[in-house]
Amino acid sequence: MNLQSLTIKEELDKIKDRITLPEPITLDQVREVLDLTIKKDDGNKIITFLAMLAAYTDNAQFNISFNAPSSSGKSFIPLEISHLFPQEDVMKLAGASPTSFLHETGVYKKETNEHFIDLSRKIIIFLDMPHATLLTKLRSLLSHDEKETRHKITDKTQKGGTKTKTAVVRGFPSVIFCSANAKMDQQEMTRFLLLSPEINQEKIFAGIHQSSRKESDKKKYYKELNENPLRKALIKRIQAIKAEGIDEIIIENEKLVQDRFLAHIKNPQPRNQRDIKRIYSIIKSVTLLNVWHRKREGSTVYASEFDIDTGFEIWDKISLFQELEISPYLYEFYQQIILPLWNRDQVDEFGDPVPEEKKIGVTRQDMLKQYAHFYGGNLGMFRLRYDYLPNIESAGLIFQEPDPNDRRQLLTYPTTAIRKLEQTEKINSAYESGVDSHVGEIKAEDVPF
Repeated sequence: MNLQSLTIKEELDKIKDRITLPEPITLDQVREVLDLTIKKDDGNKIITFLAMLAAYTDNAQFNISFNAPSSSGKSFIPLEISHLFPQEDVMKLAGASPTSFLHETGVYKKETNEHFIDLSRKIIIFLDMPHATLLTKLRSLLSHDEKETRHKITDKTQKGGTKTKTAVVRGFPSVIFCSANAKMDQQEMTRFLLLSPEINQEKIFAGIHQSSRKESDKKKYYKELNENPLRKALIKRIQAIKAEGIDEIIIENEKLVQDRFLAHIKNPQPRNQRDIKRIYSIIKSVTLLNVWHRKREGSTVYASEFDIDTGFEIWDKISLFQELEISPYLYEFYQQIILPLWNRDQVDEFGDPVPEEKKIGVTRQDMLKQYAHFYGGNLGMFRLRYDYLPNIESAGLIFQEPDPNDRRQLLTYPTTAIRKLEQTEKINSAYESGVDSHVGEIKAEDVPF
């Protein structure tokens, strides 16, 4: 252990000595504190809190991507929660290129021509989707492939030329991305928990009340907030958890976790291998919250079955979006806009009901009208065409086909479970029999995956 690490540990020990042993606490009690500044969004703020808390472990960190339209509160949630944590551990970036991130967040050692960036036990909040190249460079870090990664970067010399140096990134931070852009490369998507803030009238009214109270007298608002005993106790608790210097959290009942996880999976996908790691990280973060009341050996803590149950309660609320690889707000668009339009009764020229297999798909113009009616805002054809529909289609929830009456436009059809099963059976039958006539019955655009 180097001198700097020893100095940090000595400082943490000083903090630890000044803090009395905290009592056990539940996530409902944590939620009460978060309610002081964040209205509604109960699930999102608990998961975000746990993600930040997981930073104070050696390797149990997990990453979150908040994706939603502008002004929906996607950056507000992590920013407000970050105020509870020691500010020296929080990095807030409105944007960063690969060069600036690697240059400005570390220490340069001239003798070895290396730039050292220690991200251990840090929380990084990107307030907007960072440069695509930076995401590419951080892939190994985000997926916890190696605890220390090396990157070759170029720098300008005093004479106007360029020179190469090595950037060494150490440790695993907890990373939170906030973006209004629905597009994300699949390689990045599998490295995050996909979340979206709630968008409903109840939350909006609560937010208006909160903003009015804050803006009317900011000094009084922050005085009451900072003197709140529950909030002060949670801040001290986080400091005490950091001071414990926990490295490893062990979950002894591995079979219980595996069996409960596999019970959720109908069609195994490659990303499930990462999803189970996230469940372990959530459970470990829950354990860390009550570290003083768990079995412990030095810097190693053991999770209880209660922690496992709590972790799965959290996972159950977000697992669908992770399996579909779709942001919750896009799934809500599918549920609230596309499905109601599709479920409307259709009649033929004689006024008779049209059977479902002969129904005409949903037009994009109808989606925009339904969106304006439901959300009270304008989505825009460009965002619908290039952001919303491609992502929902990639999740296997819809497919698009040319309008039989006007092949210049595409119609949208929901992909039901029955249709998926029927098409899968046809394809399997075609491959098993090897008869070309069976394949001819299936069009490529009919296949929902």
